[in-house]
Amino acid sequence: MTTHPLEALRRMEYPGRVVVLGRDPAGLHDVIVYAATGRSPSSQARRLEREGNAVVTKPTDPEILKTGQPDLLVYPAVLFGGRPAVSNGRQTDDVARTEADHPVAALAAALRNWSYEPDPPIYTPRISGLLWPDGRAALSLIKRGFDGSARRLFFEFSLHPGRAEMIATYAGPNRNPLPVFEGEPLSLTLVETTAKATAGVFYEALRPEGRSDDFRVAAACLFLSRNEPGKPEIALINRHERTGA
Repeated sequence: MTTHPLEALRRMEYPGRVVVLGRDPAGLHDVIVYAATGRSPSSQARRLEREGNAVVTKPTDPEILKTGQPDLLVYPAVLFGGRPAVSNGRQTDDVARTEADHPVAALAAALRNWSYEPDPPIYTPRISGLLWPDGRAALSLIKRGFDGSARRLFFEFSLHPGRAEMIATYAGPNRNPLPVFEGEPLSLTLVETTAKATAGVFYEALRPEGRSDDFRVAAACLFLSRNEPGKPEIALINRHERTGA
């Protein structure tokens, strides 16, 4: 039996928000994937849009969004005008702007004034990532420690054709309170050769097989040419725009 290339994601009943960094199978493009699932009406009342050099979350229903925490739900998920950065919150701006000698140092500096999200009892982690010009990348997760302090985890890795690394806000089980993501990033295989196809397989993988619950909100994929990273191929999938989803 052949293993699905996104098996690690498919096993997660409820991943929350997902950040993926990798490289396409031909090795010509660096790949960013941002995906969102939501259980509450306010979290589901969102879509992804392109605005200039950014992919941002926007409300589909501003009144429903207000029933949650709008400052945690509306943000630039991906920035690609300069150094490509991705996150599940407003920290994306800081990640994209920070200068340093290597990717982990850049993430650490950008996130020094950020903590986990103030949404008890879950305390959703902040997950972030950035691509480095020399073929390296880094992912970060800030989560709440047992004493309430912010635990900061950083992971640096090299990009290889057809491979990607993923972190999520939650560990996968759909229970209360939601268990947060633990351990190292999960390794995935990238087999599709376009941003559109890659966004599609990630969006489909967000709904575990054999379950009636469908928490999918949106998925975005960017293929950034290694020669012209400022002109990416972008594909967005929003549940509210898909018939029969």
